[in-house]
Amino acid sequence: MNLTPLNERFVLHFGEMGSRWGVNRTVGQIYALLFISPQPLNADDIVEQLGMSRSNVSIGLKELQSWRLVRLVHLPGDRRDYFTTPDDVWEIFRTLAEEKRKREVDPTLSLLREALLQEPQDAAEEHAQRRMREMHELIELLTTWFGEVQRLDPAMLERLLKLGTQVTRFVDAASRLGRSKED
Repeated sequence: MNLTPLNERFVLHFGEMGSRWGVNRTVGQIYALLFISPQPLNADDIVEQLGMSRSNVSIGLKELQSWRLVRLVHLPGDRRDYFTTPDDVWEIFRTLAEEKRKREVDPTLSLLREALLQEPQDAAEEHAQRRMREMHELIELLTTWFGEVQRLDPAMLERLLKLGTQVTRFVDAASRLGRSKED
């Protein structure tokens, strides 16, 4: 790699984390390099800085484009394709969450819905459907909540996240207040 020690450490770490997040190491490293780069990079720049083959870089860039995590840009007077990441980390987070939902959560919800529509054949399938219904309800609840959170503007979302456990204390207080009004 042709990077400073700090940048190399970040890129290598992202490569390792990428494999845990469902993308290969190469894709993680390419993304990390583009994320920290002060200007858009072309495929040749990425090959040079990461020491990867041109074909691995091309495949990695296509995967990152399919996830909508990198953008194609053109520089005046240069016919090559350049790539960059969004500047706003909240936009990156939202895009990643939306893509994960489309690729992982939505297919699971579809499978659960189909399974719950089937008539159980015996007690074991009835038990399995009860468990699937619980999972379906939880995923639907989380998906709905996350969709609402996704619509918040970044400043509001940041304030909400900084509240942390203060939110639970507020909800507990509101619940106690509601119960005392019923009494």
